[in-house]
Amino acid sequence: MPKLAFRPLTANEWDDFQELFGPRGACGGCWCMWWRLPRSQYNAGRGNGNRRAMKKLVDGGAITGLLAYEGARAVGWCSIAQRGEFIGLERSRVLARVDDRPAWSIVCFFVAKDRRHTGVTEKLLEAAVRFARRNGARIIEGYPVEPGSGGTADAFAYTGLASVFRRAGFTEAARRSPRRAVYRKTVRPLS
Repeated sequence: MPKLAFRPLTANEWDDFQELFGPRGACGGCWCMWWRLPRSQYNAGRGNGNRRAMKKLVDGGAITGLLAYEGARAVGWCSIAQRGEFIGLERSRVLARVDDRPAWSIVCFFVAKDRRHTGVTEKLLEAAVRFARRNGARIIEGYPVEPGSGGTADAFAYTGLASVFRRAGFTEAARRSPRRAVYRKTVRPLS
């Protein structure tokens, strides 16, 4: 397990974020905007448009997520914010709100190829829970996948694996699909 430090993505970390995501923007020009934009806007901005949209959020001081650092190098990313920031979640039937209580949402992980399968995602999840608590969260949600019998390719596990969320103390709150559920963890805010 690498020794990691975690920092919220701000304008100061933007270059590290870009380097981690690479010229393709993590997965096909996503730049972690899949859940944040209406689909038509996301598709139209795939690549540089989505990169500019994320940069605008970061420069505006929005909470977008955490970077995991191994030394000076960013090796992982976790997208976390209040659920209302994710338009795609709000429009999803499968991941619809469980109830009307405010929640923070963990929607995406991206780990450098040479650091995958080393525990970075688990450590990012733990750090994201602490971050949300420090920012007043009482309910934290995730939307992980349940791998099929043949496993799940890394590109399709971007929301995390259910087993990782369960190990972190999340429990299933709603299931509207065989392979994806809403997982929740209730916490006391850290002030």
